Parts: sequence; C-alpha cells; structure tokens
Amino acid sequence: MFVDHRHSRRDWLRRSSSGFGLLALAGLGARTASAAAPSGAASSGAAPSGKVKTVILCYMSGGVSHVDSFDPKPKLKELHGTPMPVEVERTQFNNNGNVFASPFEFKKCGQSGLEISSMFPQLREVADELSVIRSMTTPVNEHAQGNFAMHSGFPFLGHPSAGAWISYGLGSANDNLPSYVVLQSGRATAPHGGVGLFSSGFLPAQHQASILKADKQPAVPNVQPAQPTGIQSEWLDFVRRRDEGFRVELGGNQNVEAAIANYETAFRMQSAVPDVCDISGESETTRKLYGLDDPDAEKAAYARQALLARRLTEKGVRFIELSCLTKGVGAGGAANPWDQHGDLEKGHRAMGHQVDQPIAALIQDLKARGLLEQTLLVFTGEFGRTPFTQGSNGRDHNPFGFSAWLAGGGVKGGTTYGATDELGYRAVDKPASIYDLWATVLHQTGIDHKALTYRYAGRDVRLTDVHGEVLHDILA
Repeated sequence: MFVDHRHSRRDWLRRSSSGFGLLALAGLGARTASAAAPSGAASSGAAPSGKVKTVILCYMSGGVSHVDSFDPKPKLKELHGTPMPVEVERTQFNNNGNVFASPFEFKKCGQSGLEISSMFPQLREVADELSVIRSMTTPVNEHAQGNFAMHSGFPFLGHPSAGAWISYGLGSANDNLPSYVVLQSGRATAPHGGVGLFSSGFLPAQHQASILKADKQPAVPNVQPAQPTGIQSEWLDFVRRRDEGFRVELGGNQNVEAAIANYETAFRMQSAVPDVCDISGESETTRKLYGLDDPDAEKAAYARQALLARRLTEKGVRFIELSCLTKGVGAGGAANPWDQHGDLEKGHRAMGHQVDQPIAALIQDLKARGLLEQTLLVFTGEFGRTPFTQGSNGRDHNPFGFSAWLAGGGVKGGTTYGATDELGYRAVDKPASIYDLWATVLHQTGIDHKALTYRYAGRDVRLTDVHGEVLHDILA
C-alpha cells in the first residue's frame, strides 16, 4: 500500500511553523493511543481530571532508616542490645548484631500528632502535610537493583523511569523545557545504576531525563550557542532537512522523530534554562527559608535544588527529581549517601541536616504560592534499614518494611498508612509495593496505571507491570 508521507500531520506542522509545531504534536500524541505505530503506545491512560500537574521525587539514595525517621518503635529501646527475638533473614553483608534502639527521639507533631524523629526538625513543622506509608516493601536488597526497581518498577536496566512514563502520559506543558528533569548540585551524582535510572527505555527518547546542575553555569553543558543565532539556525535547518528525508525514506520512524524533537527542545532550552536557573531575583526571605546561604555547603547545594524544583514547577515541568549529596560520613558514598553500615547516628544526622530544611521549605513555598495541591512530592529511598546492628553501630539493608511519604497533590496530610511489626522489621499491616506507590502517583495525575501502556517486544508494558493498587486510604 502506498503512503503519501508528504501529507502527514508532522510534515504539515513542520512546514508551517519551522518544525516547532512538532513538539506540540508530540505532547498530543502522548495523550492519545497510537496503535498503528510500530512498538508504539497502546494507550496513554491520561484523563483531564488529575489534580497533579508536577511530581517531585526527593530520592534518598542509600536507604533511610525508617525506625530512625518516620516509624517509631519503643520496643527497640526495651530490647536494645539483646538478640533479635525473631528469625532474621540473610542481609546484604550478613554481619548481624543485636537489637539497636534509635538514637533519635520521636515526638508527635502538628495538629495530627504525626510522629517524626529529631532527625527532621523542620519537617516536623509541616507534619500535617505528610502522608507516611509505613509498610513499603521491595523485592530487592541491593542498591543498584533497588534503585532501578524504585525508579522503573523493574530491578534492571532498560525500562523507562517513572519520570519518563509521566512525561509520556501527560505530555509537555512547556515546550521550552524538558518535561523530565533531574537536579544535581555540589558532589551529587547518579545513584548506583547510573544515568540509566533516568532513561526513557523503550519510550520515545524525548521522554528521558535532562540533568541540570543546579549550581553550575551553565546548568546544562553546551546549552549556550557556540555560534551566532542565525548561523546556528541555518545548521539546525540543514540537520532537520536531512533527518526529514531520512524519516521519509524509512516510511516514518519514531527514533528519528524523537531526535528531531530533542534538537528543537535543546534549541529552545538555550534561553529557557538560564532564565529558570537565575535565582538572583529571589527575595532574602526565600533564601533564608530554603537555607541557600547555609555554611554547610552540602545543605546549601541541596537547598538550591529544592528552590529550582519550585521554579521548574512554576514552568510546568512534569517530573523533577532531587539528588542527595555525599557527606563523607559513615559508610555512605557519593552514589548512596544514606547508606550507613557503620556510625549510623552520625551519618543519618548529617544527611537529615542536609535535606530537612530545603524539603520543608519547598512544601511551605509551594503551599504559599497555591501550587501544593497540583504538585505531588514523593520522599523515598530504595529500601529501609534493619532494626538490629551491622557491626556495632550501623544498620544493614531492609527490604521487608520501610517508610515513604507523599505530600500535596490531593493526599491526606498528617496521616499514616500500614505498619511494620513492633520491631520495625517486616510490614504486617497493609503491605505496600513499589507498584502501589506509582499506581497512586499516576492516579493523582489523572492517569489509570493499568491503561498507561506501551507496545514493546510484543507486549503492552507498563510502569506497574502486572501489579499495583491505588492506595485510596491516603487520598483526600
């Protein structure tokens, strides 16, 4: 059958608007089924009724100890120093000791009485905005696999990140910026698993993350043109014509179309990225709120990420991930700074100090600007930590029960969901999976997680695989 490619919608938009209309079509295509496309979308599942326009993932790489942060366990104090009274599964390093009481004090916070430890004094002030899931579980117990599982639903490379799925499902709200951004600053780096954690996988390439260095100028390497605008435009027009000819020769190809979309987004980012990263106009009150000038360099660097997350939210970026910085304490490294296999109190206290004020400020700032209801914050690591020691004063990885929390975006603040046992070892009430977490996030954006699929390798693949239930109990 002969197909006249000269009259495709993409060609018409490209000819009539110098190619930039293609980006609007890409956003439209992400919202609609495209069953005719090879390896294409089966359904986006998007609906116009979603409360959430932007998701912000505060990723605590390395594994925050839930029994030291959001899941108080008085029994640990009672049994401190004694052998575990229940059978213990093999751990990552299997150097298991006795019961280890938390060195942090918990107290009831806000009108809700939500219990938060002294590790997070500023988050205590916004306790009534947090919905804590105390019964999270994961099937993996190693950092790279855990990071891939938490980001993509699968414990290995090659599947799209949740950010890519949300970009694909909702489409772009700002053609001048990427719809999926990962923020880094200072010594922050990608968690174990590398930049593949932020991949678009088999989705069109324009949905992969763009990494912005929050404290660098420029924030994106080579974003500033090396040639005058006129010369650069001529180069881009030449590349566009060559790509278009190649696409027509192939009878239409999503990889070529994705490359064209990325070129055009990059062109527009030349002015949009410097503008959004220029915080010189922020007030002194805002700088103090976030801790931008804090003498702790890592805290100040993370604060800049948090402030840029608010600015990117205002610009309509769909998914934003913040990256922790190593503190050089405990056993945590650059890729997993919360990973304290030894000296947990010192390491967790330092990491808590780094992220506590900036995240609390982000919640307060979004609320003050009327943006919190349309923004969903997700706070999690790849797993929790054991209620018993590794060595003398650290904790090993615990995938059987840990905590995550959500804020904004139509969730019930000041609440808890599920529970671990009295030792904080296993989830025993309403166990929740990674798939449940992402099903809930997608639901709040107006997307049915079962309908957001993509035809790949002869199968309709989705972020939640064949699992996942929306946690309606945490929703307002």
